[in-house]
Amino acid sequence: MKIHTAQTLQEQLRLHAQQQSEALFLIAPENDRRLSYGELAQQTGRFARWAAGAGLKPGDRIAMLLPNGMQAGLIFLAAMATGHVIVPLNLLATPAQLLHCLRHSKARKVITCEDLVDSVQSVLPQLPEAQAIPEIIQVDPDAAQFEFDGPSLEHAPAPGPDDIALLMYTSGTTGVPKGVPLSHANLLHGARSVAQWHGLGPDDRVLSALPLYHINGQVIATLTPFISGGSIVAPRRFSASRWWEFVERYECTWLNMVPTIIAYLLNAEPAATDGSHTSVRFGRSASAPLPVEHHQAFEQRFGVPVIEAMGMTETSSVIFCNPQDPAGRRYGSPGLPCGVEARVAGKDGGNAADGEIGEVMLRGPNVMQGYLDNPEETAKAFDSDGWLRTGDLGYRDAEGYYRITGRIKELIIKGGENIAPREIDEALLGHAAVLEAAAVGLPDENYGQEIYAAVTLKPGALVDEAELLVHCRSALGSYKSPREIRIIDELPKGPSGKVQRLKLVDLWAETEVSPT
Repeated sequence: MKIHTAQTLQEQLRLHAQQQSEALFLIAPENDRRLSYGELAQQTGRFARWAAGAGLKPGDRIAMLLPNGMQAGLIFLAAMATGHVIVPLNLLATPAQLLHCLRHSKARKVITCEDLVDSVQSVLPQLPEAQAIPEIIQVDPDAAQFEFDGPSLEHAPAPGPDDIALLMYTSGTTGVPKGVPLSHANLLHGARSVAQWHGLGPDDRVLSALPLYHINGQVIATLTPFISGGSIVAPRRFSASRWWEFVERYECTWLNMVPTIIAYLLNAEPAATDGSHTSVRFGRSASAPLPVEHHQAFEQRFGVPVIEAMGMTETSSVIFCNPQDPAGRRYGSPGLPCGVEARVAGKDGGNAADGEIGEVMLRGPNVMQGYLDNPEETAKAFDSDGWLRTGDLGYRDAEGYYRITGRIKELIIKGGENIAPREIDEALLGHAAVLEAAAVGLPDENYGQEIYAAVTLKPGALVDEAELLVHCRSALGSYKSPREIRIIDELPKGPSGKVQRLKLVDLWAETEVSPT
């Protein structure tokens, strides 16, 4: 498989337009609309003409608040390929988060649709008086072309490898969202690393319902097929009832998933096609740890091998990945470094010994240079040798595989003992009635912190909190078992499906009786 060495997204698009103009790039399965590489190049030229006529210059920021679909995929790539900076906005953002992103990014335009325009209009009056109010551009999310006229791609301004292409905002679960600028070089290296790791080429087609406002949906699901000349089937949203229908109809060769999608597919009604998806070479799971029980159950039921991986916004969604060779995969591990240097920092800041838990550190061409206009947070994020502090606790085993034990800020310290929340999660997931679980530490007068947990149940499952507590004590012992377990309808999650543990604190903070 040959991966081109284009230095910018524009250069890559030109190569595709010249070499495989008729090949499909994007399919919207709800209406079966399709976009070829040649059409993508043509529409990118139209976008360039519109941007110039609208007074936009290379490097200007264009915000996008759109659901998955033709327009979102087209605008996401066209804005970057024409030398502008795309700023995808979270469709689930609160008004305060939306305001912060628009204020901080200083976006010149906001491209949205009729269903979402009110969300944008409601926050614009709150922007600082000194800041220019961005113009709102409404488009049809399902349209197969950009609605403004323009010339060919050859007339578009040419960005450089180090120019910023994408400005992403972290989820902000522990504070104000931080802006993460990623250059053409960052994104190309990340996407190439994934394409080469999985052996992807023009004949490969991914099914991904992950949103384009999350780094996984951007780099893994969109840019990786783009780099390798393959294609993407991009439903507007995930549907367990239609997932395998789309796989069969469009002959997808790989699946881009998160653990939540895997859990929902496992708990969907069995179908006659379970275990017979012959076109699929593998599934990929990232964005959150994949429970071993779910991993093995998925492979057994659907006959699709799953490769667990890990990424983060600051590294263009690339950190670790399990080998493509089944013999090299390790359940419960995100795998080996993929396109990036990795190490575990010991207590003295040096490299930890194999098996010793410390903070996972990263360095490589896909890693951001720093947070936008935030020198204090940038200084905290990197050590003196340029290694990015991930905030993840973990260790490297004797074979070189990495294991993640939790987040530093989420670590439960009970009576001086460090307890990884994931250990409690895994114990709860071992109960047949539990679909998802998340543990968190809350202040306690006697122990410093005490363990609490929330779970969601599988459809039709009947169990109470007392039975789950007995199950935990049997699996973990009394000391590591939660003081209290609550059964809730849905765990709080970010756009990637990752559980936002610290938001669980509100479950107990809102009650009349303090947990302490």
